[in-house]
Amino acid sequence: MDIFSIITLLGGLAFFLYGMNVMSSGLEKLAGGRLERTLRAMTSNPVKSLMLGAGITIAIQSSSAMTVMLVGLVNSGIMELSQTIGIIMGSNIGTTLTAWILSLTGITSENVFLRLLKPESFSPIFALVGIIMIMTARNQRRKDIGTIFVGFSVLMYGMTLMSKTMSPLADSPSFGGMTALFAIPIVAVLISAVFTGIIQSSAASIGILQALSMTGAITYGMAIPLIFGLNIGTCMTAMLSSIGVSRNAKRVAVIHLSIKTIGTVVFLVIFYILRATLADDLFSRPIGVVGIALCHSIFNIVTTAVLMPFSNRLEKLSRRLVPDKEDGKGVVFLDERLLQTPSFAITECRTKTIEMAHLARETLFGAIRLCEKFDPKEADAVAASEEKIDMYEDKLGSYLVKIASKDLTDRDSREVSKLLHLIGDLERIGDHARNVLDNARELYEKDLHFSDEAVRECRVLIAALTEIVNISILAFEQNDIALANKVEPLEEVIDGLVDTIKMRHIERLQAGRCTITLGFILTDLLTNFERVSDHCSNIAVCVIELEHGSFDMHAYLEGKASEPAFISDMKLYSEKYDLD
Repeated sequence: MDIFSIITLLGGLAFFLYGMNVMSSGLEKLAGGRLERTLRAMTSNPVKSLMLGAGITIAIQSSSAMTVMLVGLVNSGIMELSQTIGIIMGSNIGTTLTAWILSLTGITSENVFLRLLKPESFSPIFALVGIIMIMTARNQRRKDIGTIFVGFSVLMYGMTLMSKTMSPLADSPSFGGMTALFAIPIVAVLISAVFTGIIQSSAASIGILQALSMTGAITYGMAIPLIFGLNIGTCMTAMLSSIGVSRNAKRVAVIHLSIKTIGTVVFLVIFYILRATLADDLFSRPIGVVGIALCHSIFNIVTTAVLMPFSNRLEKLSRRLVPDKEDGKGVVFLDERLLQTPSFAITECRTKTIEMAHLARETLFGAIRLCEKFDPKEADAVAASEEKIDMYEDKLGSYLVKIASKDLTDRDSREVSKLLHLIGDLERIGDHARNVLDNARELYEKDLHFSDEAVRECRVLIAALTEIVNISILAFEQNDIALANKVEPLEEVIDGLVDTIKMRHIERLQAGRCTITLGFILTDLLTNFERVSDHCSNIAVCVIELEHGSFDMHAYLEGKASEPAFISDMKLYSEKYDLD
């Protein structure tokens, strides 16, 4: 094996890793967050968690990305440690699919249909179709599919290149010396674990092992310990991602490593027993690419089956290995590790935005209640909530800007744009809640009281405001276009109510039934209520317009004002919230 063969081998490995990265990224974008959105909903049941972990790993073709995602989720407080165990085990099963796909390189037949299954035959076709789709498709989804095809072709080309480079190794004396090391199980485990940890890709290690097996010099006795080692080495990515996180998040990586290590120890004991007693002749036989895929699958499936009933013990083990103590690292708002899977990060940003919306609503309603019955403790709670809303806006805005710099699908880009608009409106609702709180405090400290007529009118306006806030937030939460269409007619009615109450206040002022001081406070309250309804309108328009791929508020309002449904809704709300 000369220097050129080594260069070719390294080039093949580079093509393999790049193709895997491109394919994984494309698959993740194509999933668009749909698989990830069910994570918390399906983690209550261990079997569902197992299936979900396998499904997501198959979809994104990366168990390492799956584990890093879990570290980020636990570090953000989005998931509990116990919820991740089943997903990790499922991910270990899902990652075995890669070895079976790579085993197609071992097909040897003169049959035309079987030869078509060989990567050398179909990879160029995939590459051509992928390039055509990338260059000609207008739909981003089709371009993503084309990217997946190209990534898969590059991956398979790298695998083929490595296989051809390694074919002459069987006659090399230096290669014979290397395989002699593989014959020592413990050494083989260590070599494989270290190598996989360095390249941080168990798929690449499996690919190299399958390429080596084509030389005919790798036996079952050599390959099986190597498979054990690469399963341990793949934990390196999760271990590195756990640096600087909370202790609970560190335990996710520890559980992943514990599963692989326990499985390796158990299988090594079985391996030694079988080789010493029953099946030494089996372990001396050459192994093929399918045999490697089979052994890899057996290891992960059996390990999962054995350890699944002991999930609680694994959690306790992780807590013992990473004990509780003050480390100054609490739960983070949104973990940076989630940015590795942008669609999932967007889903979590949406969840946080919904939390922000609920907080803004409760803060506003709490401030309004204080206008009728002031309580200093409640006032402090409302002020604290408003500061928390500001924190949400600051952190979500910064995080969404980071997501926007990633390679996103059209739909994900629209979602980021929508969330950036929404958090601005929600933050302003929080500001108006603070203004209402100041008005309530002034009424309390100066012992001022509105007239019965003014109180009755304000209660009608508050009822309308309560409805518009509720339906606009619900429309966003459920992405309900029909409900969002109800907001603008009600906003128009609220504008009319505010104008009418202001006119009636002037009449009371002229008649001497109201003071100027109360008039200032009432005007401030009405202005804040009107501004809140305006922001609710912005939220609804954002939901409607961005769902259709555009954002033009003025065009929307001009178009809707003359529609029969708009006029009908406005009439119903006018009758419902009549001041007379």
